[in-house]
Amino acid sequence: MSKDFKIVFFGTTDFAVETLSLLKDHFNIKAVVTSEDKPAGRGLRIRESAVKIYSKDNKLNTLQPSNLKSDSFINELELLNCDLFVVVAFRMLPKSVWSIPKFGTINLHASLLPNYRGAAPINWAIINGEIITGVTTFFINEDIDTGDIIDQDTVEVGVEENAGELHDKLKNTGANLVIKTVQKIISNDFSLKPQINLSKKINSATKLNKDNCKIDWAADLYSIYNKIRGLSPYPGASCILSNFNQDLKVIIYSSRTEIEKHDFDNGKIICEKKYIKIATKKGFLIPLELKIQGKKRMKISDLINGFKFDVNSRFL
Repeated sequence: MSKDFKIVFFGTTDFAVETLSLLKDHFNIKAVVTSEDKPAGRGLRIRESAVKIYSKDNKLNTLQPSNLKSDSFINELELLNCDLFVVVAFRMLPKSVWSIPKFGTINLHASLLPNYRGAAPINWAIINGEIITGVTTFFINEDIDTGDIIDQDTVEVGVEENAGELHDKLKNTGANLVIKTVQKIISNDFSLKPQINLSKKINSATKLNKDNCKIDWAADLYSIYNKIRGLSPYPGASCILSNFNQDLKVIIYSSRTEIEKHDFDNGKIICEKKYIKIATKKGFLIPLELKIQGKKRMKISDLINGFKFDVNSRFL
């Protein structure tokens, strides 16, 4: 470890804070670059990023450029005369920025690249039913998530684990990998691995949107189950409940499966005493926690106490 080794850190979300914390303990953080404060929530209150909050609390030099290509920002970075830039959960950097430090700019990505390049690797790994994922450090180049790999570490995905839980595991694993990677760069003890597609299929990690967060009740049971846990706790897997001639938006946060042959149409609701079953291919999905339009998020047992389902109700 060397407090003489100078780093500029780029990050925004809670995922990045763990890495910044470890880097601060071992190296010289000359500046922290994060997003501008933005209005958020129903009241549009100005919100600071998780990285900015941590940086201020630890009295680090915090930069919030509105334009990453501006001459003033570039000059400010150059004057810091840093050895390495480290990027975790930040937007794409222009070459005029990532080419500044003499040792280059490294990025931490929450997947085993080249698999799951893109904005939502943690979510898509679970949605696709992966049992192994991991983290990757690589040198940034002109394209997103395509630079030469420095190091990787694997993590098992539990069959009941949701995206939030996997996020926290990868956050810790990734932070330790970055420390190891910086040590290797300082000692020049690493060999680069180009991102060549050696497998037949490379999955992408497309940004989440309203369309790809919808539940398709024509899909098989485990595909639906994986989508729910892959989108929990945020943004949640959505669908429509048709009930008493009303169409209500529903978000399902957790569920369990019941394998059983049946003749019901997909999406058909079967009401039991303390829960409901939703018909799918190969069995039933049993929601455990959900939010119905106009109501707060709650356990299915609490919903059953005060919500009536029509005999013809179904999920669309």
